[in-house]
Amino acid sequence: MHDPASPSSSSEPADGVSPQAPADVVEEVMAWYSRAILAERRAPHSDPERLEHLLARRQECVRDRARLEEADAEETARITASYAARLKELEATGP
Repeated sequence: MHDPASPSSSSEPADGVSPQAPADVVEEVMAWYSRAILAERRAPHSDPERLEHLLARRQECVRDRARLEEADAEETARITASYAARLKELEATGP
């Protein structure tokens, strides 16, 4: 039986990141980069190096998202943790 007071029954990970499907976390990071790319392209004095960096990072997300399709549980957990941490970091810095 489920005991809500039991720490082992909590669906909230110890690091405070809410549980999400691995693909969702990667897609949230991709969306952050897409918004940043759009903002950089619309900026009056766009920085070509920053734009190139943002595009490369978004492409990395695309590759990692595809890797999730074939990843074993260990790699899926690693990718998910990495992207959850990156999302937290990106959201703290803004676009």
